Amino acid sequence: MKVTWVRWLLGVFVLTLVGCSTADNEMAGGNLKAVNHTLHAINWFSVNGYRAYGGGGSSCCIVMPIKWRPGLKAYIEWEVDTDQFAYSKWPSDPEGYRLAQLEHKAKYKHYSATVDIPEWQGTDSCGLSVHFLSCNQIKVTTSCWGYGSPNNPIKEPKRMKEPAVCPK
Repeated sequence: MKVTWVRWLLGVFVLTLVGCSTADNEMAGGNLKAVNHTLHAINWFSVNGYRAYGGGGSSCCIVMPIKWRPGLKAYIEWEVDTDQFAYSKWPSDPEGYRLAQLEHKAKYKHYSATVDIPEWQGTDSCGLSVHFLSCNQIKVTTSCWGYGSPNNPIKEPKRMKEPAVCPK
């Protein structure tokens, strides 16, 4: 009973502190979405330490400022599986499967990039969408319009093939 009472008081204290913050420092939670434009599997990704799984759909949550300010950055890390259907070629016995899986996981590739978070007006941010493009390029948007909408700023197609030479 005493622990519950202490937790309740701590919660009230935290809410009081949050209520005293200025508008420029207010933060809010939003969805963290991924759109995979590549032919490879995105096993997981993280944005500024908020981790999500998979290269499509959305995960909860990322915390971002309510009001956009210059200099907002997204530091993105991700893991790529360039042969996501490899398991279909693995042995069916448990030990052979386990060894094949370990060998396959050792081939996963890891990348990171820092990109600017584009400006949004007022409180019109709808979380953060991370677009994984060919050549390990990243674009992010806070648009409330879904991918494929004419109003969404990201226009690159899905299932993009890697060019013979990637731009530097």
